[in-house]
Amino acid sequence: MTKKGKHTICIHEGEIKDTQFGGAVSPIFMASSYEYLDADPMRYPRYFNTPNQEVLGKKIAALENAEAGLPFASGMAAISTTLLAFLSKGDHIVLTNEIYGGAFNFVVEEFDKMGIEYSFTDGVDVADFEAKIKPNTKVVYIETPSNPLLTITDVKAVADLAKKHGLVSMIDNTFASPINLSPLDLGMDIAIHSATKYLGGHSDILAGLVAGSSAHINTIFQKGKNLGGNLSHMISYLLERSIKTLALRVEKHNTNAQAMAEYLEKHQAIAKVYYPGLESHTNHNIAKEQMHGFGGMLSFELNVGIDAVSFQKNLKLIKPSLSLAGVESTMLQPAITSHALLTPEQRKAVGISDSLLRFSVGIEDVEDLIADIEQALKRI
Repeated sequence: MTKKGKHTICIHEGEIKDTQFGGAVSPIFMASSYEYLDADPMRYPRYFNTPNQEVLGKKIAALENAEAGLPFASGMAAISTTLLAFLSKGDHIVLTNEIYGGAFNFVVEEFDKMGIEYSFTDGVDVADFEAKIKPNTKVVYIETPSNPLLTITDVKAVADLAKKHGLVSMIDNTFASPINLSPLDLGMDIAIHSATKYLGGHSDILAGLVAGSSAHINTIFQKGKNLGGNLSHMISYLLERSIKTLALRVEKHNTNAQAMAEYLEKHQAIAKVYYPGLESHTNHNIAKEQMHGFGGMLSFELNVGIDAVSFQKNLKLIKPSLSLAGVESTMLQPAITSHALLTPEQRKAVGISDSLLRFSVGIEDVEDLIADIEQALKRI
């Protein structure tokens, strides 16, 4: 059978047929206890195999062109469980120097206690990754586009490097979503998502998803059943509902973010814009080659003298808010939020200034978003 398109996968893959009443959507199964005699599989919520959990595993696997997938209670549960599934005392991991602040904090706070060695790259070129590989390296971990500067890593080049050295390659694909980037098609082994973001898309879900080969997912499952970061029945059901419109939403996010990036780049009050869809972006050509769309996330720096907090407080439509990727536009200041756990020196090293604002462009009418930024700038 011909492979289904992304819109069709979002809506139908993994769905549970309502054989009792013929409902158009998957029923929700609230049980935490299932019969076990002659049962295959024996279902248990902590084993990731209740009916509504299974839907998500199948759906993310289909979206990422993977063999299997697992749902988790948060993006960090997905990241931490996946990393610990492949790393143990004496092992080493190479990570890109621009990763989500929570993931960075997890590595630097926990790995030393576990005897796991780690190195952050000095840049995102494949040579930067190769320079950090050691005899005991087991994993290479990237995030692209990066948070919050939207740096683009050449996914295929890093995947090829990992294969050359016999390493497991992992990517946080949250910012791109499986609609804009297909990392497993480019050779990556495992794709990780904070499903709280685009997959959930409505700022009301906390979840994570992982996709990869059956063997890799089984390894993650073995660790995950012990750590217990499992997704509840109700959130599993709500996340399936949200993913049905994922492709449609992301296409609108892409269009709006491109328009906003072009508008901001020309604005006299804006010092710099970071968006891979702009020709001025350092990694634009790589993004154009490996991405199907440039995403709904951008960052920009205000000119010297414009206070970032005052600017945000004067916004009326765009919400100064934590997290990202909802249908509504949100904005935050990474230095005091997502990357507050980093020291000032660490933030400076990765290019995060106090005037930098991360803009999660929603699916509103773009003219209204522009008008909101204009009135906020005029007020200050």
